[in-house]
Amino acid sequence: MLTISIALFSLSAIFGLILISYVLRGKETPKGIVFLHGPLAGAALIILIIYVVKNTISPAPSMILFIVAAIGGVIMVIRDFTGKPVPKPLAVAHGLIAITGFVLLVIFALK
Repeated sequence: MLTISIALFSLSAIFGLILISYVLRGKETPKGIVFLHGPLAGAALIILIIYVVKNTISPAPSMILFIVAAIGGVIMVIRDFTGKPVPKPLAVAHGLIAITGFVLLVIFALK
C-alpha cells in the first residue's frame, strides 16, 4: 500500500511542480493539470489514511502533513476556479508541507 501511495504522490508532485511554476509567474494554471494533480494526491492520501488506520506502527505524521497540504490545495482550487488569484505564499507553503510529508513517508517506508 505504501508503495502505491508513494508512486501516486510522486506523480502528483511532478504535476504540482508544473502548477507552482504557473502560480509563481502569475499565469493561469492549466486546468487539465489541476485535474490530474488533485485527484492523484487525493487517491494517494486515501491509501495512506487506510494504511495508518490499519497499522499500529504507521507514518501518521506524514498523513497529517498531507491532510494539511490537501486543505491548502482545496483552498487554492476554489480560488482558482472562482477567478481569484492563488496566493503565492499559500502555493509555496502547500508544496513545502507536501514535500515534508513525502520525505517522512519515504523514510518510514525505507525502515
